[in-house]
Amino acid sequence: MDGETVLAVGGESEVRAAAGRSADLVDLDGAAVIPGLYDAHIHTANYARGLSEVDLRGARSLEEALARVSGHASRLEPGAWLSGGRWNSNVWERPAQPDRYALDSVCPDRPAALASIDGHTTWANSLALRMMGIDRATPDPPGGQIVRDADGEPTGILRESAAYPLRDLLPAADLTAMLRVAQEELLALGLTSVHDIDGEDCRAAYLELRAAGALKLRVHKAIPRDHLEAAIAEGRRTGQGDDWFRTGPVKLFSDGALGSHTCHMSEPFAGTPGNAGIAVTPYAELVRLIGMASAAGVAVATHAIGDQANHLVLDAYEAAGGQAGLRHRIEHAQHLRPADVKRMAALGVVASMQPVHCTSDLDLVASLLGERDLASYAWRAMLDAGVPLAFGSDAPVEHPNPLAALHAAVTRTRPGGRPPGGWQPEQRLTFGEALRAHTFGSAYAAGEERRKGVLAEGMLADFVALDIDPFTEPPDALLRARVLTTVVGGEIRWTRG
Repeated sequence: MDGETVLAVGGESEVRAAAGRSADLVDLDGAAVIPGLYDAHIHTANYARGLSEVDLRGARSLEEALARVSGHASRLEPGAWLSGGRWNSNVWERPAQPDRYALDSVCPDRPAALASIDGHTTWANSLALRMMGIDRATPDPPGGQIVRDADGEPTGILRESAAYPLRDLLPAADLTAMLRVAQEELLALGLTSVHDIDGEDCRAAYLELRAAGALKLRVHKAIPRDHLEAAIAEGRRTGQGDDWFRTGPVKLFSDGALGSHTCHMSEPFAGTPGNAGIAVTPYAELVRLIGMASAAGVAVATHAIGDQANHLVLDAYEAAGGQAGLRHRIEHAQHLRPADVKRMAALGVVASMQPVHCTSDLDLVASLLGERDLASYAWRAMLDAGVPLAFGSDAPVEHPNPLAALHAAVTRTRPGGRPPGGWQPEQRLTFGEALRAHTFGSAYAAGEERRKGVLAEGMLADFVALDIDPFTEPPDALLRARVLTTVVGGEIRWTRG
């Protein structure tokens, strides 16, 4: 290595000739070395906060979820907000969304607001609703829904933008300290770079870590929609910065999520006539925002899950026009009309996808979408059509473990092998293809492919040592594999004790 970059690759004699006799030899004792893994879509601030919040993932009933809430609330200071969540009522014994009265029964004297597993629905108690100013007379906001009972009273379920008032109510925490802890967790998973999708407070915290010399992984930082105009006025442009911290794209929302029944579909969900999801940002506004960002040199990453949302986003990218050098993206790109896969390739739009969403959502897809003619989590079709793939986790929606994502991409099964042979197995990738999407593909999405994503002379010395060779072991070995060492910029940033 030469500073932070790779000096040479090859056999020992070749590398020794380039490095000189004084270079140290590190024997990895048979460990396999792969490029540093790069998460193209992660909410690191939310992940960091979640390490100390109530976690309802894995709860299999309302009663189990409430027991966890009660236990967590008992450890909080009086009057402190209870936050966190990641509940998934779709897998509960009685798969019905909860209400504020259930939450009031275990948490009556403190405000509570708990996000669903996909982050697009919030379960609030009565005190939180009062603090938000929500009652039966409050109208639904644009791009959101206050769910109501038969008498018109808010149930405590808030969809999409209806939960936005919480942003001004939840107390601020020491996010810098939280991210300092969270980056250790991410490095232990083999992640050396991230595309962070959280807000301006997260940007400030990362810059504070950088100034203190405490930043250990590389950050490509997205701009939130509500700060776009200010960021443009500040002169921010996608790609600005250095190898440790760069400005990323602006994050827009076209729709919601499948689990919340808010992703925008061309046909209603099975069993819910009249509900085809929510267009969170109207089409005309999408075109305006994309045009504004592009003209200012800011790339656009638009959340789109439903087939109608993806169709409209592609229309908007085409209508707004592009600027040379900018790589617009669709985040998630889960369900597309088959013809839109080719359109995506023709427009050069990057598919920023999260493989574990596929295996997590199998039952939901079957129950809500049925047998529609859709390209769902269509990694193979996209790759074959020429769509650039960038893989990530969407943590904390899913766990940020990239090895689990690679397993999902090559098997399309859950741990344990269900469904046998994989769901729509024709869409599986080889391990090499999946690894490239989680390394080089993420770098390409950020315009960093000349610096990251492969181990070659002149590239950044970001790599990971694994205790297995993933190219020769069967795919299930990925679920047992352990990261031994994570190197960023030629320095060991984490090692297994």
